Amino acid sequence: MKRTAILITTVLASVLYANKSIAQDDELVRVFRWFNPEDHEYVTVADGEFQEGQMRNWKWNDKTPIFMAYRTPGPGRLAVYGWFNPVTKDHASIAEDEYTDDQMIKMGYTQKHLQFYALTRRGPNTVAVYRWRVAKYKDWVTVPEQGDTDAYIRKGYQHKTFQYFGIARASDASIYNQL
Repeated sequence: MKRTAILITTVLASVLYANKSIAQDDELVRVFRWFNPEDHEYVTVADGEFQEGQMRNWKWNDKTPIFMAYRTPGPGRLAVYGWFNPVTKDHASIAEDEYTDDQMIKMGYTQKHLQFYALTRRGPNTVAVYRWRVAKYKDWVTVPEQGDTDAYIRKGYQHKTFQYFGIARASDASIYNQL
């Protein structure tokens, strides 16, 4: 009887600990940049926002991991929304404090949807994230500070604007849930 109680207690403790670890890992989401060569368009997509097969069917390729973010709101975090402009075919990731919904709608953007939550302050293992604009294609691209900015400058991107902070690495990211 005593062994059974100890065994049950051990199993329950293991299950609770495993659920806590999984919940911490589930708190973070990988954020990728995709490219559509037909439209010369970049899009920022959180893991799970769209299925990979769906993205490839829509002619998106060159999937590049750019940073980690949070799935849920919390202190020191701000919401980042995806918007689409059907006239210019532009996809933009806009932090909640950058433009009002009214401003985005007046610029022709629709289909607002929540993508992830980003940090408002720099902390350990964070990376500043910027938005660049190219007038030729009326496109915005999200680039972390350690990204290949020279390549975007050569393509005509300019008007660099700070957006928020992302988490730089995935390997030890669960440690940084305490940010």
